[in-house]
Amino acid sequence: MKLIAVGFLCVGILMGCANKAPPTLYYQIGGNAGIEKLIDSFINQIGNDEQVFHYFEHTNIAHFRQGFILHLCMLTDGPCKYSYAGDSMVDIHTGMNITEKDFNHVVDLLVNAMNEQNIPHPIQNKILSKMAPLRSDIINI
Repeated sequence: MKLIAVGFLCVGILMGCANKAPPTLYYQIGGNAGIEKLIDSFINQIGNDEQVFHYFEHTNIAHFRQGFILHLCMLTDGPCKYSYAGDSMVDIHTGMNITEKDFNHVVDLLVNAMNEQNIPHPIQNKILSKMAPLRSDIINI
């Protein structure tokens, strides 16, 4: 009888594990704390980069940081709500005339920041694939 009870317990535990959804990207990168560390690394990368710094030199860094934290939280299926009211990608980047070369370089800086934060490459690729559709809202507008 004990053996049957133990068997049912094991099956129940295994079934519970099988039905569990994989964690979202948000949790895989450490939740809000992980996103904040990533964004801080990214801002540091930009601040030390002569090629693209001029795009950011008049930026309110605190506003940029908070907006990017919320945006990345939303893109990675976290609990945040990013409001596009007044801060859409098109609104933010219109008139900046960001070149494709500089856009790609900023992506490289983000990858450097993800590497700094020890985010595994498969997770990096998932994050970048969620951001890729925004490309046309940023380049040459």
